[in-house]
Amino acid sequence: MKQSHAGRPAASDDNPLRLANAQLVLADRVVTGEIVFDGGRITGITERADVPAGAIDCGGDMVLPGLVELHTDNLERHIEPRPGVTLPHVSALLAHDAELASTGITTVFDAMRVGSIRSGTVRDGRYARELATELAHLRAKDVLKISHFLHLRAEICSETLLEELAEFTPEDRVGILSLMDHTPGQRQFRDLEKLRTYLSGKRGMTEAEFEAHVEYLSGLQARYGAAHAAAAVTEARRLGAVMASHDDTTPQHVHVSHESGAGFAEFPTTLEAAEACRTRALAILMGAPNIIRGASHSGNVSALDLARHGLLDMVSSDYVPSALLLSAFRLADLWSDLPRAIRTVTDTPARVAGLSDRGRLEVGLRADLLRVRCLDRTPVIRGVWSRGQRVA
Repeated sequence: MKQSHAGRPAASDDNPLRLANAQLVLADRVVTGEIVFDGGRITGITERADVPAGAIDCGGDMVLPGLVELHTDNLERHIEPRPGVTLPHVSALLAHDAELASTGITTVFDAMRVGSIRSGTVRDGRYARELATELAHLRAKDVLKISHFLHLRAEICSETLLEELAEFTPEDRVGILSLMDHTPGQRQFRDLEKLRTYLSGKRGMTEAEFEAHVEYLSGLQARYGAAHAAAAVTEARRLGAVMASHDDTTPQHVHVSHESGAGFAEFPTTLEAAEACRTRALAILMGAPNIIRGASHSGNVSALDLARHGLLDMVSSDYVPSALLLSAFRLADLWSDLPRAIRTVTDTPARVAGLSDRGRLEVGLRADLLRVRCLDRTPVIRGVWSRGQRVA
């Protein structure tokens, strides 16, 4: 029998892995059956109630496609678990990779900030190029459990955006480039009191430091904002990345994003912006913590309200990896449609990001899948496979 890169048994041509007596969550329906995978691909799906010889009896557990995560800050949390506390990148990358695998995420677009602030009250140093190189090294050594791409978060309100973007090439697997404008008083933090609370808690910022911070960032936006936004659009094309807008608040924001070539909208902050996204056929991504809490921590629109209005297409774990699968089951309750809900964390994000080889239980696609059982209303992961290899 072949061995996986982690030393676990992997399916072979003579002994493919078979999961039977399972509720297979297909793109449009749920069926009882068996799924077979080998060589990293799904090779068979059969509707049947029995358990063939040699198959694993799932006992009625669900089998879902592996989750596809387009925007997570989780890697940054591992690198800097507290403000000013940094950990070695390689160990942080490995811990991040293992954590995502344990939550059912089998494809991730790791969010890395590009665009740093070298002066002012809060200094954000450069790290993305070095981190991306280390990630590529681990991928080449075949020690990562899941599939990693890059999501460059282009900070318009910064000093070094253009020189940092210039350090990346199409070989870096930059799948997404999102335009970020965190100028205080607009978009995510229209309410300055919410921003004040956030920074005082995260950074321990005093009142005087907060006022200086707001003034400094507003000045950066005035000096660099327009030029940085235009250049980032050009860089997305050079890198072959899908472009995303971020925190659109008004229909005018959405208009600008659409005209710039955005492929989807991350976290629109108002119902009006989400409606404008739908009008312009921009897929809408919202955060899983927002769904689970029933509200945005920044005081913006509720993701559940958007879901009720038919204005939610995809979900991101954002800052809580374990929230992604749970949010899909919350949506399944809301919509009374499990396949539709699972598509928000599998098929739709895969397609929007340009990945046609994953996101569905379908013969020929990657064998990225989860075995799940529900405990009351909470999904419990009982197995995770990436490219047909057991990773959790």
